[in-house]
Amino acid sequence: MSETLLSSRNLAFELYEVLDAEGLTQRERFAEHNRETFDAAISTARTIAEKYFAPHNRKNDENEPRYEDGKAILIPEVKPAVDAFLEAGFLNAARSFDAGGMQLPTLLSQACFAHFQSANAASTSYPFLTMGAANLIESFGTEEQKQRFLQPMIEGRFFGTMALTEPHAGSSLSDIRTRAEPAADGTYRLKGNKIFISGGDHPLSENIVHMVLAKLPDAPAGVKGISLFIVPKFLVNDDGSLGARNDVLLAGLFHKMGWRGTTSTALNFGDNGNCVGYLVGKPHQGLSCMFQMMNEARIGVGMGAVMLGYAGYLYSLEYARERPQGRLPDSKDPTTAPVSIIQHADIKRMLLTQKAYVEGAFDLGLYAARLFDDTTTLDTETERKQAHELLDLLTPIVKSWPSEFCLKANELAIQILGGHGYTREYPVEQYYRDNRLNPIHEGTHGIQSLDLLGRKLAQNSGSGLKQLIRLIAETAARAQKYPSLTALRTPLEQLVARLQDVTLGLLTDLAQGQVNSSLANSALYLKVFGHTVIGWRWLEQAIRAEEGLALGKAVDVAFYKGKLQAARYFLTWEVPGCHHELAILEARDDTCLGMQDAWF
Repeated sequence: MSETLLSSRNLAFELYEVLDAEGLTQRERFAEHNRETFDAAISTARTIAEKYFAPHNRKNDENEPRYEDGKAILIPEVKPAVDAFLEAGFLNAARSFDAGGMQLPTLLSQACFAHFQSANAASTSYPFLTMGAANLIESFGTEEQKQRFLQPMIEGRFFGTMALTEPHAGSSLSDIRTRAEPAADGTYRLKGNKIFISGGDHPLSENIVHMVLAKLPDAPAGVKGISLFIVPKFLVNDDGSLGARNDVLLAGLFHKMGWRGTTSTALNFGDNGNCVGYLVGKPHQGLSCMFQMMNEARIGVGMGAVMLGYAGYLYSLEYARERPQGRLPDSKDPTTAPVSIIQHADIKRMLLTQKAYVEGAFDLGLYAARLFDDTTTLDTETERKQAHELLDLLTPIVKSWPSEFCLKANELAIQILGGHGYTREYPVEQYYRDNRLNPIHEGTHGIQSLDLLGRKLAQNSGSGLKQLIRLIAETAARAQKYPSLTALRTPLEQLVARLQDVTLGLLTDLAQGQVNSSLANSALYLKVFGHTVIGWRWLEQAIRAEEGLALGKAVDVAFYKGKLQAARYFLTWEVPGCHHELAILEARDDTCLGMQDAWF
């Protein structure tokens, strides 16, 4: 049977040959786990994803949530799927045993969750948002807030959202207008409007806990005046029972090109003057709190983009193997049987490009998950801090690179199917539409690139960047053991050397106040930086593939050869092309910056 969600062999390669998941069991937190428990969790995730999530993915797309009598109505298949997810424990896969969780490493919980993201992005979004909101309350909420709201979320009775965007202020959060007035009882009364709130209303849970950004009456201007509030759909009594409906109104639903099964809502807070909210953390420090959920969501969005690309790749691969069409260029006899299209060189190119993009990004997403484990379970505070700094640096790449290049993989999947690729009878057009939302989810490429170049590179005296350069150098040094990898290693080393020079120049200009000119082409910088990181991850995979081939297991030869060929493609076809963007960055080209409104 062909695999439709992700390659189980590739997942095992990543977990046990590249990222040393078994090594995590030597740490105290994960000591009760082993490869058998890891594989059991993955098997359960695959089974539930295939049985409950994948079957209604198309129906979700064709039957969007409806707005009726102030409520959002979903197709009936969503709730059994989400309930199966909850019952299997995946909502709390990484949470401690004593908190009702499975205490899995984040690496393994992400690997499990990837199956659901591939099977049905829309239905998976509901528990995904809940996990982020629960973690936010756990980190910054009071003990009373944890008891009243977090515990029911852990139990799967309450779901969660993040409510940031407003009609006049998308990514410009400093301009939000939602207000929070202190009340005599220590709570707050919120008033404002939020839009594009995924999961903002649905019938899947007893209650919905909105994490809302708003400003207090004495708030300073800008982002330093943003506070964070818990705003439940239903108030919760002291004994934990549901109270009255809070003054949160579902004003309507948006109809997006993809993720059609996820409610995208417009919410009105305080139309009747009685929207009760609870301050989380300190006043005016809400954005720094919310960044925890936003960063988790950015990594999750990146992995979601990977898995949609992965699903399209696997489908187009199977199609190419089964679809007969035409003959090879050197075949002159029209009476010979057509060949399967996978034998045509250009189809191989498109499949290999997809493989390089999705498997490279998949590796990076799991690497980021393992880094998160390092931030909490490495032995010393210094080691944990270093892991955090590296993860912080890589987060814009983990979010944005897959959102761009796994979308390109979806384009190629459509192309491979030819005329069928554009029809709704085949799934690849839906994968594309679903994935097209990810370049906008949780910050656009432009915003991520400004974050990377304008903030992340220089923070902590460049600690994250220094770590990354050292790690790439260590991988390149290990690759020297294999002469076959010289042609792959050299382009990466050349790119890293030039990227360092360009980076130093840009950071120097920024330090000297040349902000606009330095950041004008930051999107190009993000692309080059991302290609550098993915190139490093592919060189690492290539080393592991060579090590695997040396073991001489015949059953794995084709798998490892495929890894080496994909690494060869990315490092010799894709990486060298980045020097064009670097030349533009070096020249501080102002073609785009200098364009005037009237000239359009």
